[in-house]
Amino acid sequence: MQLGMVGLGRMGANMSLRLLRGGHDVAVYDRSPVAAQALAKEGATPADSLADLVAALATPRHVWIMVPSGAPVNETIEALTPLLAKGDAIIDGGNSNYHDTVARGETLATNGIYYLDAGTSGGIWGLENGYCLMIGGEREIFERARPIFDTLAPPGGYEYMGPSGAGHYVKMVHNGIEYGLLQAYAEGFELLDASAYEFDLQRIAALWGKGSVVRSWLLELAERALANDPELAAIKGFVEDSGEGRWTVQEAIDRDVPATVLTYALFARFRSRQSESFGAKLIAALRQEFGGHQVKKE
Repeated sequence: MQLGMVGLGRMGANMSLRLLRGGHDVAVYDRSPVAAQALAKEGATPADSLADLVAALATPRHVWIMVPSGAPVNETIEALTPLLAKGDAIIDGGNSNYHDTVARGETLATNGIYYLDAGTSGGIWGLENGYCLMIGGEREIFERARPIFDTLAPPGGYEYMGPSGAGHYVKMVHNGIEYGLLQAYAEGFELLDASAYEFDLQRIAALWGKGSVVRSWLLELAERALANDPELAAIKGFVEDSGEGRWTVQEAIDRDVPATVLTYALFARFRSRQSESFGAKLIAALRQEFGGHQVKKE
């Protein structure tokens, strides 16, 4: 099947390569020509512009965009819309806010262009292991694009979630859960590290991966990270968030769902970015004021 891929970062490039290996005809475009040329060596058709990308595809076209959420998605869709024809489809595989997805789908429909939202999980390991895909939009177009999903996902690794926005909604909640899981592992291993015992954390991670109720792929990755750097000395404890955790918490607030773990995990990421917390200083000052407790001076 033919597909155009826009955005050749860590995910887009590997997804394109997996599709090429699966026998698909893939045209690729990125703002960096170097990225497109690298995939040309693997059999992709490089495009110098979005117009060239669209011209390389037969109708009905399928264009997968793998760019950062927000303005980059809007700009890409706005640039593609006049180039596409009625019956063509755009597939958004990034982590877009589902509210934005619904609005984009409605706008594209006025031009006769279909819009699928494909929440994509798998990270840099997806090239070899496959990607988990959570897909929303028109069922008819989902069925039309099945050969793409069959190649990108492992067996049983993709599902139709419902109408426009449903795929990105499920991916949003998926990432919110991920925040909570990461925070639970982080706190547990920090407690082990702080104990009076000389634990080998890498060995514990390996042990828990063998039949334990807390075994998971994340635990396997923890074992790998600890094997490479047992003290994690080369890593600064600064944790970014790319938006999905915030959207999950906001959705929980809007729907009166007590998502306490997910909310705390998001706030813990904010705390990781503070070299010194003013709030913690205030607590120390107040303890000194009401109880005469000692404070540590700068």
